[in-house]
Amino acid sequence: MDFSAEQVRERLARVRDEVGPEVTIVAATKYVPVADMAVLAEAGIEVVGENRAQDLEEKHAAHGDSFRWHFIGHLQSRKAKAVSSICELVHSLDSESAARRLEVPALLQVNLAGEASKSGVSPDEIPAFLELYPPIRGLSTMPPATGDPERSRPYFGKLRELAGEHGLQELSMGTSQDYKVAAEEGATFIRIGSVLYEQ
Repeated sequence: MDFSAEQVRERLARVRDEVGPEVTIVAATKYVPVADMAVLAEAGIEVVGENRAQDLEEKHAAHGDSFRWHFIGHLQSRKAKAVSSICELVHSLDSESAARRLEVPALLQVNLAGEASKSGVSPDEIPAFLELYPPIRGLSTMPPATGDPERSRPYFGKLRELAGEHGLQELSMGTSQDYKVAAEEGATFIRIGSVLYEQ
């Protein structure tokens, strides 16, 4: 990837201005090579989110103390122990088998659009997961891909309502395509990548 610490720092500052201090910016590092992680640290990125457990372990081994680590990809139960040893929060819990092996706080991923291609539980499954895994702190979701951020708003609003119904505080929603709308609808975490790094 071709970006400088100065570029990332400027873009990070702009996003912070747009979403406000209450929202934690999670820099999605799925496409950031291990060698470029140092640039993110230099730019002032504090929290990174990784999608794959193997990449998480590799990047953490090289840059462990530089960031707070979150897991934002699909969590396989056999990887739950490795993820637990590195991350302070998992944004994507969606299976009983992973919940039984996870040892850190999590956000329950909800598939509000019912898309077969996406992971997540249905809204009516939330109570059972809260009983099974008490360290669930909130909910996360990924609306259908769209060129119009406003089309994501109903999904973000629904997730906020569901969190309120279940007494949950944290909401992980919004990516580079729609993070401003997510913040307006109550996101406490946004997961952004391309808006920070791409030319």
